[in-house]
Amino acid sequence: IAHRAGGKVTWLKSQWKLSAYPAHFCVEIYNAALQITPSPQFPHSSINRFGRHFANCIRRDRPRPNDKWHMDEVVITIRGKKHWLWRAIDANGDVLDILVQTRRNAKAAKRFLQRLVAQFDEPRVVITDKLRSYIKPIKTLAPDADHRAHKGLNNAIEVSHRPTRKREKMFGRFKSHRQAQRFLSAHDQNNLIFRPRRYQITATSYRHARNDAFSLWADYTAEMAA
Repeated sequence: IAHRAGGKVTWLKSQWKLSAYPAHFCVEIYNAALQITPSPQFPHSSINRFGRHFANCIRRDRPRPNDKWHMDEVVITIRGKKHWLWRAIDANGDVLDILVQTRRNAKAAKRFLQRLVAQFDEPRVVITDKLRSYIKPIKTLAPDADHRAHKGLNNAIEVSHRPTRKREKMFGRFKSHRQAQRFLSAHDQNNLIFRPRRYQITATSYRHARNDAFSLWADYTAEMAA
């Protein structure tokens, strides 16, 4: 029972932290009900330990993404130094992957695109802003893709950057390159199942989607503990 209870606490703390909901009070009530007193470092250590596992499970089980991609990059500050967060989404708005890098040039664009193609094969369409650093990597790694460079076509991915800004405000700026990569990679995958686009579905469908997400999360926790 203690092992299973611990698994449930890990699941709750990881889920609430990754979703960035203000649910610490709910978690403390749950801990009290189980007569568990976790250390202050527990939420952070649980994310460091389990976040990658959950993200990998979601990537493994997600349906094949749309072959129309949007790619973009946004600046983030880590210890006073400018970094670039590269992000790609598909036509449905689902995040494919992210990569934190110190450069915004052709080499960085190629590195990110290589990562995407290795996971999802070549896209049919790639939409970017007018950054010329994308041109050569796309021609090299996705020669058959229709590359559309137009800022007005890329509004969808610019919207996808907003949760990152929100989390920066809630938790402060990232302390290291590694922390930013680890957190954002796990968080974006978590959002795929826990944050369905509410404006596209009914309230009932949204509740069903949330319940399905919690069931998946419980399965991933059990898989990790097995």
